[in-house]
Amino acid sequence: MKKLMLLGDEALAQGAVDAGCSGVFAYPGTPSTEIMEYIQKCPEALQRNIHRTWSSNEKTAVEEAVGMSYTGKRTMSCMKHVGLNVAADPFMNSAFVGANGGHIVTVADDPSMHSSQNEQDSRFYAKFAMIPCMEPSNQQECYDMTFHAYELSEKYHLPVMLRLETRLSHSRSGVQRRDMLPENELKLPEDRNQFMLLPAFARRKYKHLIEIQPDLTEESENSPFNWVEEGKDTSLGIIASGLAYNYVKEVTIRYNCEYPILKISQYPIPVKMIEKFMDNCDKILVVEEGQPLVEEMLKGAIPKDSRIMGRLDGTFTRDGEMDPNKVAAALGKETRTGESLPEIVTGRPPALCVGCPHIDSYKALNDVLKSYVEDGQRHVFSDIGCYTLGFLPPYNAINTCLDMGASITMAKGAANAGLFPAIAVIGDSTFCHSGMTGLLDCIYDKTNLVIIILDNSTTGMTGGQDYTGFGRLEAICIGLGVEKEHIRVVTPLSRNFEENVQILKEEIDYKGVSVVIPRRECVQTMTRRMRALKKQEAK
Repeated sequence: MKKLMLLGDEALAQGAVDAGCSGVFAYPGTPSTEIMEYIQKCPEALQRNIHRTWSSNEKTAVEEAVGMSYTGKRTMSCMKHVGLNVAADPFMNSAFVGANGGHIVTVADDPSMHSSQNEQDSRFYAKFAMIPCMEPSNQQECYDMTFHAYELSEKYHLPVMLRLETRLSHSRSGVQRRDMLPENELKLPEDRNQFMLLPAFARRKYKHLIEIQPDLTEESENSPFNWVEEGKDTSLGIIASGLAYNYVKEVTIRYNCEYPILKISQYPIPVKMIEKFMDNCDKILVVEEGQPLVEEMLKGAIPKDSRIMGRLDGTFTRDGEMDPNKVAAALGKETRTGESLPEIVTGRPPALCVGCPHIDSYKALNDVLKSYVEDGQRHVFSDIGCYTLGFLPPYNAINTCLDMGASITMAKGAANAGLFPAIAVIGDSTFCHSGMTGLLDCIYDKTNLVIIILDNSTTGMTGGQDYTGFGRLEAICIGLGVEKEHIRVVTPLSRNFEENVQILKEEIDYKGVSVVIPRRECVQTMTRRMRALKKQEAK
């Protein structure tokens, strides 16, 4: 098989295809988005007709993947770290019902929050669920681990987490492919009760999950992705996990450090391997991307062992990405910095695109609210998406961003407390992701608020993916119970400014649930669409 130059996300995606995956279920979220995008364009995936359409959110993605696993097929669900919060309910329960066909849960973490609202470490979820977790160090391991993870999943009938980080997801390297495996045949569970979590079944499944933990640890002890590299200088031993192993290798090679290194890329942690490694070293430096999971486990087992250094004792900061400079400083070596940027280059904050339809929507909203609040003290609840940039000058149009869907529910809570006007701003894709249930709460309680669904016909923040409610927003709102006359569709253009302001005013004055949908295509997707059309016409 030929060698390919792939992003970490793409290597994992190609690995899943080559390992016989029959379906991928995902919701776009940086840095995981490229996994699904690659599979959607992959020739082998097209040839095999692998399922590859976006799900409404991460919760439905995991549930749909569990459903495919039920049939004996290999499947994968993909999301970013905060998406796993959305999917936590089915994710945790999937550890109980297990897998029939192999199920990989791929989660891409974002240390340093390059495009996320928080920093968290998904390995803790795997530990919490008591399932195996694999953490590749490079693009080749991203590819190879899919084969291993599917085998592990089907051997123990458990989902397996594959954890990536931003730098690995979005960097390229050569990847050697293997021969493609055939897809699994349709095979329903031998145990008809396997996927049933009535308490009587769930209690037995939990006992079984506990009973196999030693077996899962033994798998880690013998994993081809965990190994020890001997070193002459045993005054310090380095335990490095996943991507952080690359930083350790870069620094130790640069400074000719001969410390022994224990690489961990499969969990549960290999206890015997760690104990043997620590017995031969005076001090231990734990280098891991994310939060101090391994370090905490070591210090939990040996709480007074002062040999262990890492994020907990201040050797590394608790926040932010790991990098070679941090490793070098921890080893007492010189750090390196790049050349300073020329003075002509200045930092530029992110901004809404020129011609973005949200600009006209925010201008109309700001104008209409002048009639309802004093001294500009309006409160508009918003959400996660490119439209969150409306918080910045010159718009200053929104006030909150908690999590996907929270604009509607926060506005509802504020309205229930007496705030008027209560306004929620949410994107079309985000509304379909997790805003619909909030709208249902508003309808049930007859809450007095206005929900503005900014419809740019795409999932704009992550690059323009499709979403499940495209073209159906009005029908969804009607189906949930919004009165038809209070679902108003407007075109956000400057020439419609006065008309749009009037419509917003009318719906704010209405004592009930109103939905206003400013609809105009994202300028980025429109530009790409027009270019593709011109190319097609030129042929």
